[in-house]
Amino acid sequence: MENFKLTPLLDVIGELFSDEISIAVSNTKEYIYYRPSKRIDLKIRPGDAVKAGTIAHKAFISRQKESEFINRDVFGVPYHGMAVPFHNNGKIEGCVTAIYPAFTDGKSVVTLKTEDGWVPVSFHKVMYLEVKNRKTYVYTEDRYGTHKNTLQEFEYTLPRDLFVRCHRSFVVNVHHISEIYPDTHSTFLLAMKNGKSIPVSQTYASYFRKLLGF
Repeated sequence: MENFKLTPLLDVIGELFSDEISIAVSNTKEYIYYRPSKRIDLKIRPGDAVKAGTIAHKAFISRQKESEFINRDVFGVPYHGMAVPFHNNGKIEGCVTAIYPAFTDGKSVVTLKTEDGWVPVSFHKVMYLEVKNRKTYVYTEDRYGTHKNTLQEFEYTLPRDLFVRCHRSFVVNVHHISEIYPDTHSTFLLAMKNGKSIPVSQTYASYFRKLLGF
């Protein structure tokens, strides 16, 4: 199938999957299609080689479906992947990969760096995270501090029933939102319980509405 016909077809198929799942299609050497999700993006581009250690590469080696957790060594972020090779006349022609965000590994705290040292804080007490001046700030009910992780890394470790990415600079705990106000250009403002107003950008507005059901 020619590329200009294949891409629209894969875009339509991608609509059948959750907004939290990225989809990649490759031949036996390189990726030919990639649809990132809001929840996880491995920054794959068509033409990128299928690297050793990826779930797609593992499926090529085993010649069957593979499902496994992949650590951050390959793409810089951890993920759960499911890859299924497809065949033509008995020969493997490529692979379809579903990429899921990595869930929290059992820890239930974020350890903040403060002026006096480090403070472990329960997930439930974290109100929001913000990136500014190239640092990640974590705000709780009664304090704030910095953390070495980026917001993207936090997206893969924070429990998704509590935290939602709403802006390139913010991740919020939905349990600390007091009200949601409409803003211009189909965006929103979140009134947090500590009085902070946080924007929901147009990029995340549809995803945010779908997750919160309004």
